[in-house]
Amino acid sequence: MNRKTLVLPAVVGLLAPVLVACGGTESGAGGGDAIVVGTTDQLIADKDSPAPLDPAFAYDTGSWNVLRQTLQTLMHAPRGGGEPVPDAASSCGFTDNASQSYRCELRPGLKFSDGTPVTAEDVKFSIERLLGINDSNGAAALLSNIDTIEIKGEREIVFHLSTPDATFPHKLSTPAAAIVSKKKYDGKKLRTGFQVDGSGPYTMKATTEKNAVTKVVFSKNGSYEGDVETRNNKVELRIFASSDAMTKALEKGDIDIATREMSSVQIKKMLDNPVKDIELTELPGLSIQYLAFNTEHPAVKDKAVRQAMAALIDRGKLSTEVYSSTAEPLYSLIPSSVTGHQNAFYNKYGDPSPEKARDILREANITTPVKLDLHYAGDRYSSGEFDEIRDQLNSSNLFSVTVKDAEWSKFRAAGQRGEYAVYGLGWVPDFPDPDNYIAPFLEEDNFLNSPYVSTEARKLIPQSRRQADRTAAADTFGRLQEIIAEDVPVLPLWQGKQYVAAQKGITGVERLLNGSSDLQLWELGTSGD
Repeated sequence: MNRKTLVLPAVVGLLAPVLVACGGTESGAGGGDAIVVGTTDQLIADKDSPAPLDPAFAYDTGSWNVLRQTLQTLMHAPRGGGEPVPDAASSCGFTDNASQSYRCELRPGLKFSDGTPVTAEDVKFSIERLLGINDSNGAAALLSNIDTIEIKGEREIVFHLSTPDATFPHKLSTPAAAIVSKKKYDGKKLRTGFQVDGSGPYTMKATTEKNAVTKVVFSKNGSYEGDVETRNNKVELRIFASSDAMTKALEKGDIDIATREMSSVQIKKMLDNPVKDIELTELPGLSIQYLAFNTEHPAVKDKAVRQAMAALIDRGKLSTEVYSSTAEPLYSLIPSSVTGHQNAFYNKYGDPSPEKARDILREANITTPVKLDLHYAGDRYSSGEFDEIRDQLNSSNLFSVTVKDAEWSKFRAAGQRGEYAVYGLGWVPDFPDPDNYIAPFLEEDNFLNSPYVSTEARKLIPQSRRQADRTAAADTFGRLQEIIAEDVPVLPLWQGKQYVAAQKGITGVERLLNGSSDLQLWELGTSGD
């Protein structure tokens, strides 16, 4: 993601034929009155991913971006960023100084899209369902510190937390806390397939081919009551299997917008040779890319091997030569633009150095070359990055690395089962707080299912959550970053920028994606509106 797995698609064949325009209109290319948005985030239902649009299972960016349009949460990220604000709730706040009791009151008159009232019982049911199902792929860990949920009447909910958590309002703004109806969702099992019923800004209808979604049509939900102002009546999301295919569709006029994820090649091409009537917009991004280790795998169990890799890999070369400066070197799990960031890996290892790596391995009596298989998902990530990492490691003569790729559904499951010694993943934050770059990797129920344990880190994480003023937790996060740089359970590589390309006449493009790569389709409009 699993969430929040950053997707940088390789150039592969189309999953399904590009839908041909039905006749361009001022308010949407090929979608009638719809604004047509292209994406490469795949929605596939199979054995390993049976319920991609059930909030108790979904924990990837593509799925969450569908759920954010259709399901409502008590809180949500406001326009322009900042602290979460009420959405399904009319008000929310801590009722104590310890950040351990959180009260919300629902807006009056809330309804699901079928007209059924939304009550506090639905909120309680939805979150207890997530925690009860506790799917290994899902985001239950985000809300696992809820001790009890108290209902007072039809509109008041009080969350009693087992430990203080100043980040709790952020967590309530994620699709993990999405509100679903007891009439439509089973409390004990996942809802398979691609149907979603909620009280969000849009209703949706998915078109599928075999086990994959090819497009989703979002229609404005007339029953919606919340903080979002919807600036259009309909948006069509078309799914492409490659950035190349998506960009070609944009240039032909078959779609209005190309978004997640345009490849670095396509971005550079548009920057160097602008296309008439297409505007490229750079947006702030908080995504990161990293290598994950199974710290119990014989090949990398000794942390000296992982440390040597940290000392060898040239992040600057990855950023400039593979990603054409659409990414920046990263020396911490916490991006440079997030409060609490420290260049912990650079502070420890400095510039790339074969000599330093050799000394690390020699002192640990590690026989070289160290043989490794480096795995990645070929249908999600660029092969160029992993080939470059392989070449950097092998050129030192300290490693003998082979790159292997797999389809995402098989890759993700194999990583969770611990079958890979080292593999590449990306992370898009659930919310823009340093906690969300640390806790998901180091807590007991971490989303990597990593065997790595740092007793000190697991004490520091809850300590950091006591700080309502997040800047006051900077020292704690500084120490956590030092622990990661020392033990290298994960190895940060780079942080990315976001780009959106759109036909002229489309408005709201600069607000389409927030820093966490959340699609905000309601912001889109046309200059004729």
